[in-house]
Amino acid sequence: MAQADVVIVSPALRRENNGNWQTANRWAHYLRQDYVVEVARAWEAQGKLPRLLIALHARRSAASLAAYAAYGGPSVLVLTGTDIYRDIDSDASAQRSLELATRLVVLQEAALRALPSHLRGKAEVIYQSAPALAPYQPSPARRHYDVTMVGHLRPEKDPLSFIAASQLSVQPLARFVHIGGTLDQELGAAATAAASRRYHWLGSLPHGDVRQRIKRSHVLVLTSRMEGGANVIIEAVTCGVPVLASDIDGNRGMLGEHYEGYFPPGDAAALARLVDRSIADPAWYARLKAQCEARAPLFAPAAEKAAVLGLAARLLVR
Repeated sequence: MAQADVVIVSPALRRENNGNWQTANRWAHYLRQDYVVEVARAWEAQGKLPRLLIALHARRSAASLAAYAAYGGPSVLVLTGTDIYRDIDSDASAQRSLELATRLVVLQEAALRALPSHLRGKAEVIYQSAPALAPYQPSPARRHYDVTMVGHLRPEKDPLSFIAASQLSVQPLARFVHIGGTLDQELGAAATAAASRRYHWLGSLPHGDVRQRIKRSHVLVLTSRMEGGANVIIEAVTCGVPVLASDIDGNRGMLGEHYEGYFPPGDAAALARLVDRSIADPAWYARLKAQCEARAPLFAPAAEKAAVLGLAARLLVR
């Protein structure tokens, strides 16, 4: 492989198939239009230096960012949900990463408010994207309404609220489908024990299969307690599927302050009521769809690509 112009450091690579990897993979695809790009879990000084380092995750990529900063080259730090809503308040390595990076990127507008005020001038919002898929047209005689959650089993995603909502929903045609691998053994055991006609845990699936599952869903559910800017929201919105989301800054920054599909974090009963209403109240469901469609232009691949290439060009000119 030729010497890389740009190195993207991501704590997750293809096999993890999570949001960090999806972001790193898309950005690498865009940047390869103009540069030689390498995606790696870490970077150490060896041989010829890349012209630009892009690091995802302030804490987990801190060593790579510090090593590169010692050579004075330009760098970008892409901030995740655990960065914004946990680590930068308490972790010294994450805080140092904020200071060392030439530019900061957040994935939704509400995250700017969480940054220290003296750093906001070097921060910008770049929304993630997904190609639009033609909306799925369900049969009028459908046997169930798939209520889909996409997220690995870990505490930040709060899968227990989704499981509990599956037991509290009173709509007989609601089928709760959970896609995601086990990152917490106790949560994995809880998902296994909850298996029923109402709750189906499918484990990890290839990304293309996940998009098709989302496309065929009645709604997508996010129960997360923290999010930097969930890619699955984008994947739902860009195929015409409305979202029911925990009322946290990361989701408000994606769906807007006045979106009607929020529920209090951890409130399984409130989530179940929204699921039931989405099936029983077609006018409200149509309003959710319209609100999501209004956000779709933010998540267009052309917009993300232009923003990423523009950022790289500005830094490399420096």
